[in-house]
Amino acid sequence: MKIKWTVCSLLAAGLMAGCASQKESNLQTEAKISKADAQTTALVKTPGGTIKEAELEREHGKLIWSIAIATPDSADITEVNVDAITGAIVNVEHEKGEK
Repeated sequence: MKIKWTVCSLLAAGLMAGCASQKESNLQTEAKISKADAQTTALVKTPGGTIKEAELEREHGKLIWSIAIATPDSADITEVNVDAITGAIVNVEHEKGEK
């Protein structure tokens, strides 16, 4: 019985991962701004920063690139949201890193 549940769990995890990539793929067909262009725009807010993560998502009904940028000489992260349709920066949040 344990083997059956393990196989089912693995199948479910694989299906969930497929759904997540399918969702982002669907969102990318709507985006007018590329990931690379959004990252370039976001880096303006954190000169010398390093992009740690970038993902396309729908937030408050708006399609955005959510880009996490490591702050130079700090554990802080700056999250910059770039509108995936217009390329405008719609939000910037600073998160304190753990020391």
